[in-house]
Amino acid sequence: MPNPHYDLLLKLLLIGDSGVGKSCLLLRFCDDAWTPSFITTIGIDFKIRTIELDGKRIKLQIWDTAGQERFRTITTAYYRGAMGILLVFDTTDERSFQNIRTWHSNIEQHASEGVSRLLVGNKSDWTEKRAVSREEAQALADELGIRYVETSAKNNDQVDDAFFSLAREVKAKLAESGVAGAAGGAGGSAAAGSTGASGGNVNVGAQGNTKAAGGCC
Repeated sequence: MPNPHYDLLLKLLLIGDSGVGKSCLLLRFCDDAWTPSFITTIGIDFKIRTIELDGKRIKLQIWDTAGQERFRTITTAYYRGAMGILLVFDTTDERSFQNIRTWHSNIEQHASEGVSRLLVGNKSDWTEKRAVSREEAQALADELGIRYVETSAKNNDQVDDAFFSLAREVKAKLAESGVAGAAGGAGGSAAAGSTGASGGNVNVGAQGNTKAAGGCC
């Protein structure tokens, strides 16, 4: 019997270099909040938000991964459980953009075949610091065969659009494959039992110390 609280559970994953604003995007989307402080994710963190999409109640379980190299062996275990992956870079940091190919290679190596992907350029509000043009980012997205969206977690610009568009693509693929629903958590977690716009930490998903504000999002 379907869960009365939702029609479908979709598991999404945020990946990208440390400091590009993955946690800020997640906080904005799930809690409609933003902080100027740079909080380093250690291992894995997650939040849950239930949305209405094309007449269906969809529960999104969104996993936020650490960008630092020392946590890569932890976070790669979560790739295979993801149905959709957001590759996030900072439009003011060219290196984070250049590293997108490496992150994409990780998807090819660790994620399930045919997983939905979306390229996200965050901090679009910081125009005076911009280091990656929209044209450059779109060219990379075209090369990788995925869509590109620019967001600002600070100004709440295009954040919902990014998550909704990826969720819609995942839902469409599930419909094509005849999958009516999904259960369980990324990496085998039982966190999927939660409902509503709540979040939580797993053992490897605690938050690090807050550092000085630096326009992180």
